[in-house]
Amino acid sequence: MGLADALVQGLAPDGGLYLPDRIPAVKRPPRGTLSEMAVPILAPFLPPGAEAWVRSALSFDAPLRPLGSSAALLDLTQGPTAAFKDVGARFLARALATLAPVEPGTTRTVLVATSGDTGGAVATAFHGLPGMRVVVLFPAGAVSPRQRLQFTTLGDDVTALGVSGPFDVCQRLVKEALRDPELVERHLLTSANSINIGRLLPQMSWYVKAMVELGHEGEPPITFVVPSGNLGNLTAGIFASRMLGADARFVAAVNENAAFVDWLRGTSVSDRSTVATPSTAMDVGRPSNLERIEALVARTPTLRDRLDAISIGGPETLEAMRRHHRDTGHFVDPHTAVGLAALEQIEAPGEVVVLSTADAGKFPETVAAATGEAPPVPPALAGLDERRERWDRLEPHLDALRRALDEPRAGA
Repeated sequence: MGLADALVQGLAPDGGLYLPDRIPAVKRPPRGTLSEMAVPILAPFLPPGAEAWVRSALSFDAPLRPLGSSAALLDLTQGPTAAFKDVGARFLARALATLAPVEPGTTRTVLVATSGDTGGAVATAFHGLPGMRVVVLFPAGAVSPRQRLQFTTLGDDVTALGVSGPFDVCQRLVKEALRDPELVERHLLTSANSINIGRLLPQMSWYVKAMVELGHEGEPPITFVVPSGNLGNLTAGIFASRMLGADARFVAAVNENAAFVDWLRGTSVSDRSTVATPSTAMDVGRPSNLERIEALVARTPTLRDRLDAISIGGPETLEAMRRHHRDTGHFVDPHTAVGLAALEQIEAPGEVVVLSTADAGKFPETVAAATGEAPPVPPALAGLDERRERWDRLEPHLDALRRALDEPRAGA
């Protein structure tokens, strides 16, 4: 199967997630921008001529910011919605439009579940593209107001549905819809969650950028601390390290939703209820991409030795936000703060890179509670609070979603 088919289907026919048949080796590129890292590492998966739209999709950078003598923060907040999800969303939007365009007069529905930033990034990336419609499912009351405004104020080709239940319920509905052949055919349905391989592949670029910029060539291994919910970003890092033949270690920084911690300890993670935390976008009880990580470990058992996970509690998260602001004068969002708190608990012989997730301005209430000050509003969010919202509530059942999909402009 080619990449275009995998992008369109989103989910495999048996309900599983797609993985590359093999992870090809690529040469380490010279130092450059994020898009200059993306082009060579994505080349084995894309047809000739893709370079132009890859560069267009990734038209912003990801700077490294020092965190002491041997640690750095990889700033992934420079995209149009001030979140790391912009890279995968913009790539996927252009990939679908280029590699799998719809027939004139038809519309492809991109169904996406969000615990926060994915909804805004996907809605913005697809908004205005001919033949595309986005339907965002979000846990009503469990995303920050500014995150919600990014996908409930676009209107037109973006429908927002607030689900009664946590993110895991939203994710379950997406998977159920993709397993319904009649629904898929009627709406040309696909997904833009990290269950879609097209969301993960471009995220390899920032791992490559960090390794190249730090001059990492081998031992001691570089350590990436990855704030994690659905484990998509972590999976992309594994892909990148394998493609470069890099000796990298990965620490998943999770909140109290610690399924990956338990999996590494050999505990079953099949039935997990979601715990509400300050890092709401990482409140995932059953991470989908654990399926991919299990498959990668089965292929290469020694990979498990390069994986670790640390669970950070809510009070620790808020304290990390407060301490970082006190020490540096800069604000961080509660998800990046989970990574900073995990950084303090690890011992690494080489360079350590903490991945940021979103601009602190997307979480003013939580940031103010932790630091005593409200963060500035980033340019990407300017004027958002004055826009009119449009969204409907959705009961957590496939029949309810089916009815909503059949409405041309639910929530308008």
